[in-house]
Amino acid sequence: MPTHVPESEYASRLAAVRDRLAEADADAGVWFGATSIEYLTGFDHIQTERPVVLAATEDRVAVTVPRLEVGRVEDNERIDAVYHYFDYPGGAPVETVAGMLDDLDADRVAADAEGAPGTMGYEGPPLTEFVEVETQSWVDRLRWAKSDAEVDLIRESARWANLGHRYLADHAEVGAHPVTVSQRASLEASRAMLDTLGDSYVPRTRGDGPVTAGFISGEQTRLPHGHTANRRLEDGDVLITGATAAVDGYMAELERTMFVGDPTDEQEHYFEVICEAQSVAIDALGPGVSVSYVDEAVWDYFEEQGVADLAQHHVGHNIGLGAHEPPYLDRGWDDHCAAVDGRDEGDREMVPGHVYTIEPGLYTDDAGYRHSDTVAVTEDGTERLTYFPRDLAANTIR
Repeated sequence: MPTHVPESEYASRLAAVRDRLAEADADAGVWFGATSIEYLTGFDHIQTERPVVLAATEDRVAVTVPRLEVGRVEDNERIDAVYHYFDYPGGAPVETVAGMLDDLDADRVAADAEGAPGTMGYEGPPLTEFVEVETQSWVDRLRWAKSDAEVDLIRESARWANLGHRYLADHAEVGAHPVTVSQRASLEASRAMLDTLGDSYVPRTRGDGPVTAGFISGEQTRLPHGHTANRRLEDGDVLITGATAAVDGYMAELERTMFVGDPTDEQEHYFEVICEAQSVAIDALGPGVSVSYVDEAVWDYFEEQGVADLAQHHVGHNIGLGAHEPPYLDRGWDDHCAAVDGRDEGDREMVPGHVYTIEPGLYTDDAGYRHSDTVAVTEDGTERLTYFPRDLAANTIR
């Protein structure tokens, strides 16, 4: 049961960005994004108004953090030097970064942005006021294809997501409140996960458990991003569920359309259509396949069934450290790649290591219908990582 990113992964990631640095007209790579910093060093933090900035040269790695993060990062053996400022706005975050870069002899940098993002009201000066900055997206691009170790972590997430979803289905019943059911399922699955993994589990939460399971119900399901309704479950309700688990920051996505009591003929029809649409999408996946093609195949199927007007989003997206990552299974992906500088023909195709959510959905005036499974592209096909049953019987609550 893999529970953490192996040390060799960080070494290979850093080597990959140093290869890109060697080809760039820059003295250092710089990252403001929290996920990129975590990806390269394993240092995870909550991105707030206090910037955290990582820099890597051909032989050194340094980071600037607010004072409150020093204790969490100073023992990280992948980072050679830690610089800090007291806080924001009283401190001088970017000026501290400039001093760090001066110590690294970095006059020109390739950064993931020209300055820290305006998260939670940050309004500091851009890094461009202190050094020459060329923007890059090296880490974002590296994250498209997962290593075997990363896929293992997503697979482990899927195992616990499945358990959380099982508890969700077991506890949902007429008269139950969605919040109570969701909290109970999340708690029981998290307890089982922590008891099973023990000390090998890498803490990633603050008070919450590692497994999250819940659902929206009734008319809220007609909204792809509906809210949990403040009403108890009733016979005839449609549910759209969701479950995931954090495994050293990596996650899978599992969603199902479920019914409280026997569905109507109309509900059963839409359920069968989205199940088949999901099968069409999964069958279309594979190495060398155009990313756009998968969405096109599902759209063609929806048009054949006369329901294309009920679709409100594309088929899915890559997943890993982020809940949504590129590439996106969207009919416009090819055109998007053509419009972005630096993209080549290969960026339009799936490769082994891409891990996608497959979640075509239909939304009527009364309810929504969507399954989501996490599927990895392999050398010779695909592997479905989530495995809760998709059929009607398994998704009917009686």
